[in-house]
Amino acid sequence: MKIVGMIPVRLESSRLPEKALKDICGLPLIIHTMLRTQRAKRLDEVYVVTDSDVICDLVGQYGGKFIKTSSDHNTGSDRIAEAATKIEADVIVNIQGDEALVYPEHIDMGVEALVDSDCQVSILLTKYRKRNSPSDIKAVVNLNNEIMYFSRNDIPSESRKSIDHIYKAYHIVSFRKDFLLQYASMEQTPLERVEFNEYLRILENGYKIKGTFVESDCISVDTQEDLDYVRGVMQNDELFKEYIIDNV
Repeated sequence: MKIVGMIPVRLESSRLPEKALKDICGLPLIIHTMLRTQRAKRLDEVYVVTDSDVICDLVGQYGGKFIKTSSDHNTGSDRIAEAATKIEADVIVNIQGDEALVYPEHIDMGVEALVDSDCQVSILLTKYRKRNSPSDIKAVVNLNNEIMYFSRNDIPSESRKSIDHIYKAYHIVSFRKDFLLQYASMEQTPLERVEFNEYLRILENGYKIKGTFVESDCISVDTQEDLDYVRGVMQNDELFKEYIIDNV
């Protein structure tokens, strides 16, 4: 079984312009994501997938592989689906380009959850205690740890009973390649449009997504506040200390 990691990234970003190039302790954000992803044991290859020549050149400078794609994609999943048609693979793992603190072992856990299940997709979940944060996607699972729903609202409801934590989607998503190509050809679905979450398209079409719980304080870098947080955490990150030596 060949397993390939793909890191979709755009140069344009509305809330934090050109965030992929932002410096974090001496390296661009996208390079942190790439170098950490390359350390995942279950991945046979890793590609940065982008429509930007600037990012392609940057990735090449750090010895990484890239696949150039069209600029017409609405989602990261659509972008990696195009890239997946250009390579041989059984499983494609989507690692968002702004996950500068991603842990390789978490990528491996997501892959193993998919391979060991009858699901077409797996996604990571982390405990989350912040409330009323619509920029974060929350999830609930059934008794088999399969996703029942994603929402930007807090779920389950605490209107009758308070709970210690909810679960946030940590967007390391593993796909069986054949299904990824099928999924990318599907029309957007009603709840997907309401929640602005592309993975609801999978659930609305009756397919299963396996949820895998990991302990992590990783966040996607979407704002200047997020960037400042990641810069602070990175200074004491043990994995960063390993790869910065070879890349300065």
